[in-house]
Amino acid sequence: MNSNETSNTSRREFLKTTGRVAAVSALAGIALPHVHAAENNTIQIALIGCGGRGGGAANNALNVKFGPVKLVAMADVFRDRLDGAYGALKRAMPDSVDVPEERKFIGFDAYQKAMDCLRPGDVAIFTTPLAFRWVHFTYAIKKGINVFMEKPLTADGPSSRRMLKLAEEATAKNLKVGVGLMSRHSRHLQELQKRITDGEIGDVVLMRGYRMAGGDLGSAFSLKYPGGKTNELLWQIRRFHSFIWASGGCFSDFYIHHIDHLCWMKNAWPVKAQALGGRHYRHNQEGTLYVDQNFDAYSVEYTFADGAKMLMDGRCMNGALPLYRSFVHGSKGFAIASNSNDCDGPSSTYTGQNPDRAKRLWLSNEADDERDPYQNEWNELIYAIRNDKPYNEAKRGVEASLVTSMGRIAAHTGQEVTFEQCLNAEHEYAPGVDKLTMDSPAPLLANAEGVYPIPRPGLSKVREY
Repeated sequence: MNSNETSNTSRREFLKTTGRVAAVSALAGIALPHVHAAENNTIQIALIGCGGRGGGAANNALNVKFGPVKLVAMADVFRDRLDGAYGALKRAMPDSVDVPEERKFIGFDAYQKAMDCLRPGDVAIFTTPLAFRWVHFTYAIKKGINVFMEKPLTADGPSSRRMLKLAEEATAKNLKVGVGLMSRHSRHLQELQKRITDGEIGDVVLMRGYRMAGGDLGSAFSLKYPGGKTNELLWQIRRFHSFIWASGGCFSDFYIHHIDHLCWMKNAWPVKAQALGGRHYRHNQEGTLYVDQNFDAYSVEYTFADGAKMLMDGRCMNGALPLYRSFVHGSKGFAIASNSNDCDGPSSTYTGQNPDRAKRLWLSNEADDERDPYQNEWNELIYAIRNDKPYNEAKRGVEASLVTSMGRIAAHTGQEVTFEQCLNAEHEYAPGVDKLTMDSPAPLLANAEGVYPIPRPGLSKVREY
């Protein structure tokens, strides 16, 4: 990775940088609502899912321009993660964290108890594995609570259809919903999207996204379940990147940002996908077998209704060429969208198809206090709540998750897969997830050797496993 990648601070890194408070960025051109210190207008937050993403999202929530905001409840299935996030947030913002022991909840029903501490109009943060997204969203809508939920939102057809219906219900109840696809809140990508839409590089004919990095990302590659005091369900939740039911696997969780912002540049979702993928390394360096469901290399070709193409290449291999950028090719020119990482700038446009500085048309240069897309998305959500503006990113978040799943399924089955096939598929990876308890069996079971079902392209043509 280059220096920009290693220095970039994301939600995933929050717990490693506990002393750092994220800078607060303003919304350009929007006047702040006047807040009287004596008014009881605090927006209360409940954090449901207290890993690195959850801690980072709560950190952004507590740093919004449109305060006051206070964290009042926390929920997780792991006490150590709740305690870690609480400690980090309390040290960073002691006056904004009011979570006594009686408002710290552990278990699969903890989300209900945390949201029961909120009032209608407050905000729940959902940063658990995606399998639980529809369960938590259902309860928030019932309680009249606004929501911020991390991506991806779904990994299969049944949960996608369920979430689309819930998105409509949230709009009908005038709830505000943010989704953690922060590329859409990157000021340089907003400007680039406008320039592409206005024809600066002509008709979009090809887009390319690359996330090719090391093999030790997140929890994507797992050895056998070790047994012991933690049951297999909780172990799989800790190792959620390894299991399609919990995360959509590394493809859905790692590659959705480039897929989402490139489709945004095109102003369309692709209609079909075909793909390659495989597992080169089935063992770790010590020769121990991996048992997860991921490939370590993917290459997906998406096709849009007008015939334009989008390529998404992903690789998790130590020592291979690192490449973490995205590009847009038009009939008159070329653009760099993400210059590094998921959505880092600067973005730029050129005449011709090469990034030749002499042919550069535009280079982004947003204001310093607008550079953090994580903070931007929270500023915009809270502004919408304060000013009762329409704000619901759930439908788009489901569609981005579906398009990502479409590429993953194409690679895992070796078939061409359409958007409609993906949406209408009947296989649900975690049925009954709303009824899980701390003693439940895992949705995915290993064989006698401790190995989980893996995709077999061309052999399993309809289901991934």
